[in-house]
Amino acid sequence: MIRLLELLVNGVSLGLLYALITLGFVIVFKATRVVNFAHASFLLLGVYVVAATQARIGFAAAALLGLAVVGLLALATERLLLSRIDRHNHHAMAILTIGLNVVLTAELTRRLGEHVLPLGAPWDGRVVDLGPLTLPLTVVITVAGVPLLIGGLTALLTLTGWGLAMRASIADAEGAALAGIRLRRVSATAWVLAGLLATTAGIGLASFPSPGVSLSIESVAIAAFPAAIIGGFDSLGGAIAGGLIVGVVQVLVAGHQDSLAFLGLGIGDVVAYLVMIVVLLWRPSGLFGSKEFSRV
Repeated sequence: MIRLLELLVNGVSLGLLYALITLGFVIVFKATRVVNFAHASFLLLGVYVVAATQARIGFAAAALLGLAVVGLLALATERLLLSRIDRHNHHAMAILTIGLNVVLTAELTRRLGEHVLPLGAPWDGRVVDLGPLTLPLTVVITVAGVPLLIGGLTALLTLTGWGLAMRASIADAEGAALAGIRLRRVSATAWVLAGLLATTAGIGLASFPSPGVSLSIESVAIAAFPAAIIGGFDSLGGAIAGGLIVGVVQVLVAGHQDSLAFLGLGIGDVVAYLVMIVVLLWRPSGLFGSKEFSRV
């Protein structure tokens, strides 16, 4: 029972990090109707900057630098690349993000290679005893802090002028533009916010018990893509639910790998996609997604 509780808490922690990544997917999609296939490479870039600079400037400054670099890259992507494409041509924009992902991944692969860079987080390697449970401090921080971050994000989207502008542009882009809402500003803000969420989640993914920053971090982050589809690509609540479902299922399956050996080795790596297939067969728009939107 104690082992099961530890797996559940670790699964919730991983699911909350997936939720942050998935929220980035959803925010960009809701604001622009574009699927950002470069999202995982943005995450890898952010944690790479943190790991590569933390020894010289300290972890806190390196984390801020990583957030700033990814935020600026996201802003440049929207302003310099996507803005040159007709905003109604969502397929061309999505294909552009695929190309950007290939370029970023190739450069980061060249820099990282087979190396694993320590993240340098002050909580790395530390564990906490909570009654009968022994958990990495990273897990405790994630479970306690990410819900607060999601709550702040929800307030931003529901109580601020930018959130109102984004909802108006989703409901009726032409009408919102005629009302004076600057759609490009809404789009740029969404891209920057998504990049910041990805980097924040990446710091959690690269922290203990992960050995550090390596190319495998991007593979882990890609599991947030089926989480977005499971929850529904245009639903913020679905992003959180999808992330939690994938995180808990992955950890539980990996934790019982010996009992599930008949399913083959590495079943934990593909279980998110199996859940995605089942959900799509039952509800093609995802658990909380709108039925009318088209998927790239």
